[in-house]
Amino acid sequence: MIRVTVWNEYRHEKLSKGIAAIYPEGIHGAIAKYLREEPDMEVRTATLDEPEHGLTDEVLDNTDVLIWWGHMAHHEVSDEIVKKVQNRVLRGMGLIALHSAHASKVFTRLMGTSGSLKWREADDNERVWVVEPGHPIAEGLGEYFELEREEMYGERFDVPAPDTLVFISWFKGGEVFRSGCCYYRGHGKVFYFRPGHESFPTFHNPSVIRVIKNAVRWAKPVNRLEKITFPNVPPLEK
Repeated sequence: MIRVTVWNEYRHEKLSKGIAAIYPEGIHGAIAKYLREEPDMEVRTATLDEPEHGLTDEVLDNTDVLIWWGHMAHHEVSDEIVKKVQNRVLRGMGLIALHSAHASKVFTRLMGTSGSLKWREADDNERVWVVEPGHPIAEGLGEYFELEREEMYGERFDVPAPDTLVFISWFKGGEVFRSGCCYYRGHGKVFYFRPGHESFPTFHNPSVIRVIKNAVRWAKPVNRLEKITFPNVPPLEK
C-alpha cells in the first residue's frame, strides 16, 4: 500500500459559498475521494488549522507521498513543519505540489528559488501537452488534454530546470508554462503539477485525477532512510 496524505489549507472553501459548492468536502476531500478508488493507496487528509497543521511526526513517518495544495495562507505554515517535511523528502518521502503550491514554503525550500511566475485569473482554457509520453506520470493520457476553465500561469517560472519535464501548458492568451516538473531531492522525488485553481472544478477532471494517481505511484519511496547521517568509512580497497 502507498500511504498518501493530502494536505490543504482549507480556507477558500470556508470563505466562499461558490468554492464550497464545487468542493463541499474541501479540495483535500475531493482528491482523497478519488485516490481511495485505487486498491494500492491508503489515504488520509490534513489541513492548516489542525494541531501541527495535521502533520505530526507520526503522520509524516507514516506518509509515503504528501500532496500539497496551498494559496492564501502560505505565510501561516510553521517553519518547523516545513523543515520536517523537507527532511522527510530528503530521506525518501515523495511530494506532489499542486497549482499555487509553487509559492509554498515547502516547495520553494526544496527548489531553492522563488517559484515566481506570471498569472492571470480568467476563464482561460488550458491545453496540457504531454511532452514525455513514455514517463509513468503520462500513462493513460493522449497527446494532450484540455481544461475548459483555468487560471493562467505563464513563463518565466522561477524553478530549477526539471530533471524531467512531462507537461507543457498553452493558454488561449498565448502564454505557455512548464506545468509538469519532476525533481529528485536527496532520496525523495518531487512533482509539481500546475492545474488546480480553487474556483474551478479542476480536481474533478478525469485527466487531472489520472495525473495525480500516476504521480503518487511515481513519487513513492524507493529507499527511505531513518535519518540522514554523515558516516566516516574505511576504504573498500586496500
